[in-house]
Amino acid sequence: QVQLVESGGGLVQAGGSLRLSCAVSGRPVRSSRMAWFRQAPGKERERVAVIWTSAGFIAYADSLKGRFTISRDNAKNTVYLQMNSLNPEDTAVYYCRCSKIQLGRPPRDYWGQGTQVTVSS
Repeated sequence: QVQLVESGGGLVQAGGSLRLSCAVSGRPVRSSRMAWFRQAPGKERERVAVIWTSAGFIAYADSLKGRFTISRDNAKNTVYLQMNSLNPEDTAVYYCRCSKIQLGRPPRDYWGQGTQVTVSS
């Protein structure tokens, strides 16, 4: 059974930084497509960043480039999201997703429970 546990969220002042962690069990992050999403109140969930090591692929939402960095630690089977220069518009619940890519079939997605990030002005 695949399980994802996010941590690292909290309350931070504008301009500050946070590092979110997503600990994965039941599936190796090195062979999975891992992504961070966020959902603010009243808004749709949006993808923040994705890392897919097998395909040599890392991508970010255009509006976040330069402030957020996604990384992984294979030994800890954990994915991180370093967030710098935070502003109140970054306030949201942040979710981690692990995707098992299956040729010829839709990916199998697993989600964490989310971690709240609140940025005060």
